[in-house]
Amino acid sequence: QVQLAESGGGSVQAGGSLRLSCLRSGRTDRSGCMAWFRQAPGKEREGVAFIDVDNVASYSDSVQGRFTISKDNAKNTLYLQMNSLKPEDTALYSCASDPSLYACRYTDYINWGHGTRVTVSS
Repeated sequence: QVQLAESGGGSVQAGGSLRLSCLRSGRTDRSGCMAWFRQAPGKEREGVAFIDVDNVASYSDSVQGRFTISKDNAKNTLYLQMNSLKPEDTALYSCASDPSLYACRYTDYINWGHGTRVTVSS
């Protein structure tokens, strides 16, 4: 079993930056695909960044060019660097992992963290 714990959320003005972290514990050998999702109030959950076992990343159109997903396997930590933040980026951000190795954008993730809140003011 894999446990995920996010940190790094907070409040920032538009144009600012934040870096989210997601610490993995438990059976970390079973972490293949990893991803960041977000859910804004009244909206469906959206996958924004994905990274596969070979560190190939992909992004949703809404964050492409502004967000960067990365991972440090030695620290069992997934990151999301968020730059040029916009008010529409305000949401609860959650990390997820799955034993799948590739096609991470289409994976049905089985492990989830509780989330960290990001608020961007105009």
